[in-house]
Formats: sequence, structure tokens, C-alpha cells
Amino acid sequence: MILYIVDDHQLFREGLRFLLSEWDFVTEIREAESGETFLEMIKDQKPGIVLMDIELSGINGIQATEKCLKASPEWRVIALSMYGNENYYTGMIDAGASGFLLKNSKLEDVKKAITEVAEGNNFFSSEILSAIVQNINKKQNGPRNSELTEREIEVLFNICKGLSNSSIADQLNISKRTIDKHRENILIKTNSSNTAQMVVFAIKNKIFEI
Repeated sequence: MILYIVDDHQLFREGLRFLLSEWDFVTEIREAESGETFLEMIKDQKPGIVLMDIELSGINGIQATEKCLKASPEWRVIALSMYGNENYYTGMIDAGASGFLLKNSKLEDVKKAITEVAEGNNFFSSEILSAIVQNINKKQNGPRNSELTEREIEVLFNICKGLSNSSIADQLNISKRTIDKHRENILIKTNSSNTAQMVVFAIKNKIFEI
């Protein structure tokens, strides 16, 4: 697996490179200090996994991610940030990022993010997912870009807010078995396998907003 580290701090890149080079599944690590350098570097290259700093000077991480995925949707981008500002993550989700990590994440979280994203899944560090779900709002009369029913949207909203099926059943005054069935339908309709993927689907399709 080829990994790209895009960050304007050399010390951070070198430290991360040293840690990632210890993993057997990492065959090569390439570095870029800017979005411009990264985009030039990947021309005619096979898609890989990118650890992308959001706050780059010049072309920022959101713009670099958007341009990268426009060139080839097979790239997988994991956003890196020092901050838990949910506005950054909305922009990165819209750009097509698959994973989200704070720069002070534990090494096992970085490894899990890379392996999950490499398999086509989404990954949020627990801090970022918590920040997003706490601030997610249900749109009123907003655009609908899915086949979800109104009830399924209500259930999805509560799932994204972190509620269990039992809690959602109590809140909506229906049986847990019914909620279980709604959740199963939502997973199928959104092509998701976990809560993180459902959150990404809901924000990307503008069902909810942050």
C-alpha cells in the first residue's frame, strides 16, 4: 500500500512517516508539503491512501481533496486536523474524504482509519464523530436525494445523534423490532455498514446539516 502524507509541517511529516514505516502493509510513503505539490506528484500515479492536512496554505486540504477525487474517484483521503471544528469536516465530506482524524489521535486509531478506508469504509475518530453528532440538525423542508421514507429519515437522524435502537423506539413510541427493521432498511438504501457511513451519507446528500 502506498501512503501519501500531505502536511506543511516537516517535523510532523517526518514523525508520522517514521511511525507508519513500521507497518508491514505499507510499501511506500510519499510526502508533499502543499496541496499544489501533492496534485502535481500524483499525476499519472495509481490511486493510494492520502493523509491530508485540512489547513494547508495555498490550495487547502478541502480543495486538494476535491481535485484529487475529480481526477480519480479511487483515491481514498483521510482528513487530518488539529481542531474539532465541525465546519471543516462538512467541507471535507462534501469534497469526498473517507476518513477523519485529529492530529493527536492514538497510533492504533491511525492504523484503524487507514485499514478501514482502504477497504472502502468511512472512519471518524471518536472525538470528531462526537463533535459532528452533537451539532447535527435536521433540515426542515430540505432537498431529498435518497429513497428514504420520512420515518426512516427520523430514525436516521436519531442514529446519527448517537441514540441506541431502544432509545429511538422509546422516543418515537414504537417497538424496538420496528426500529431494527428501519435501521436494516436504512443501511441497505444508503449502502452503509456502520454509523459513520450513515453520517457521511446524510451530510453529503444534505438530508441533515451541521
